[in-house]
Amino acid sequence: MSALTITQDNFDSEVIQSTKPVLLDFWASWCGPCRMVSPIVDEIAGETVNAKVGKINVDDQPELASAFNVMSIPTLAVIKDGKVVSISVGVKPKADILRMLEV
Repeated sequence: MSALTITQDNFDSEVIQSTKPVLLDFWASWCGPCRMVSPIVDEIAGETVNAKVGKINVDDQPELASAFNVMSIPTLAVIKDGKVVSISVGVKPKADILRMLEV
């Protein structure tokens, strides 16, 4: 499965109501470090069955970025049972991102 595009419209159904942990990647097209993390996040989305993976474009969804207090991108957050259980800012190797999902 590929990464979901998360918007204000589908946030509740795809993230808050998810029975699986959800990895969210807050990004922007102009962000160099985001372009480094994006293929890793896509790879994880294609490989994992125990979690959902979503991407939130902070330029298109400023309300969601604000709700998560995103000040720098890329920011990765893991949501489980509707609550943030892990958050990380900056470029991370795949192993570190996968460890975030071990909740």
